[in-house]
Amino acid sequence: MDAACIDYKDTGYFSQTVIDYLENVPELRSFYSHRPTLKGFAELFDHKKVIANRDLLAQVLTDQYFGNSQKGEPELESADFIRKRIQLLREPDTYTVTTGHQLNIFTGPLYFIYKIVTAIKLTRQLKEAHPDKNFIPVYWMASEDHDFAEINYTNIGGKKVHWWYEASGATGRINPDTMRQAINQYKGVLGIDGHSSDLGEMVETAYTKFDKLADATRYLVNALFGRYGLVIIDADDHRLKESFAPIMEQDIIQQNSFKNITAANEKLQKLGVHIQVNPREINFFYLKDNLRERLVFENDRYSVMNTDISFTEAELKQEIKTAPERFSPNVVMRPLYQECILPNIAYVGGGAEVVYWLELKSNFDFYKVDFPILILRNSGLVIRKETAAKIKSMELAPAEIFKSADEIKNNWVKKHSNHDLSLADEWRELERAFEKIKLRAHKIDSTLEPSAAAVQARLKHAIDNLQKKLVKAEKRNYHTRLEQIEHIKADIFPNNSLQERSENFGLSYVKWGQLFIDELIRNFEPLDFKFTVLTE
Repeated sequence: MDAACIDYKDTGYFSQTVIDYLENVPELRSFYSHRPTLKGFAELFDHKKVIANRDLLAQVLTDQYFGNSQKGEPELESADFIRKRIQLLREPDTYTVTTGHQLNIFTGPLYFIYKIVTAIKLTRQLKEAHPDKNFIPVYWMASEDHDFAEINYTNIGGKKVHWWYEASGATGRINPDTMRQAINQYKGVLGIDGHSSDLGEMVETAYTKFDKLADATRYLVNALFGRYGLVIIDADDHRLKESFAPIMEQDIIQQNSFKNITAANEKLQKLGVHIQVNPREINFFYLKDNLRERLVFENDRYSVMNTDISFTEAELKQEIKTAPERFSPNVVMRPLYQECILPNIAYVGGGAEVVYWLELKSNFDFYKVDFPILILRNSGLVIRKETAAKIKSMELAPAEIFKSADEIKNNWVKKHSNHDLSLADEWRELERAFEKIKLRAHKIDSTLEPSAAAVQARLKHAIDNLQKKLVKAEKRNYHTRLEQIEHIKADIFPNNSLQERSENFGLSYVKWGQLFIDELIRNFEPLDFKFTVLTE
């Protein structure tokens, strides 16, 4: 694939806060630790303190990957390699680069893939810069998330593949045995050409040979990325929660995260930042099979909403001590949990994630936990050969295709028309005439000058409308050519949105197989912060 890169701000799809972060705007500096640069990482290593229990982490990961072999589950690809990578986590000079996402079926939209590729590529670049250290890319499965409606579908080739099922509780614990219709539909869209059988076999095995969606997702993601050294963690584990229990207890009772993050949000709002998440007084759920409900403090008791379950403070402490796995951090506490159990130095996320992490640093500081370097994941646009030919014939630059169809058409017509469609020169002549008219009116009667200005404004409006009509008339002369722009936009911006936010990776994999992943890794540059346009 050929790659062209453009600035994120030139796409029009990223918030001003994200752009400000990438451009090192001073007002945001107190809301993160180090800059997302090689120099920033070098500075982080000077004082990085890993509080994670490395041996516990390695043991939990080993159990999650290989502890179910007696159940007859399929062996994971690159098993020996992954086992060695997990063991590396025991070493004091090994660090992780983490990205996280929900357990979307069939991996969901393309950006799921892009997140992981960014983490993989960054670990390689860090290894080159720091050969004395080891770096492991980690995919954190949001297995405790309970919003099933956000993960039970994917869009591929213009079709929505839906898993019709009523689910409750943590999505990672759901049995995917009711997915047969969705599997068949997805494989039907893949077809029979290219690498469809390889991908079809992956999803068939993942969703029919495991009894938990978390394990199924691990199998599928490992089949795609295990060979690159990706390690996948499911933090829904008694032992990991036990290590986090002291912070759980302190935060639930003292409501520290609520105080810290609320104060940070007030400061960010004064800077014009659109707040992504708001903390609650208690930022934990109570978790059991088929149950994940908010924990609230009411009438001197800690109650689980929509249930009869409640605790005194003493009972709550005992419950956390004996069953820490029943306490599930929400969106503002999950990052702190992550940094407590991983030797992590960077988090890779999308634009909204980067912004909400900016809300959290004060809470990290309060609990004396190192804040990771925030990396905006790579964004990509994959352009098929047929569409690339249309773009070339229309002589469109990469940055132009991000504009609206009307703007592209107008610019194209102005550029290629044999007629001068601008009335700018004529308007300048009229402006000079009106300056004389306003001066004469002022000399006769100073109250007439506003009337002359009003006439000028009406004429400017009329001239602008006439110019639009000239462009519109010329567009009719190029109707056939301009239809190409509609086809281009529809192909690479489905539903007028970024391709990566809706389209699944499946058809790209069918065409290119594992080479698709290889090409993403080759072309993505995590620390350049450019939007990558990939052309077949």
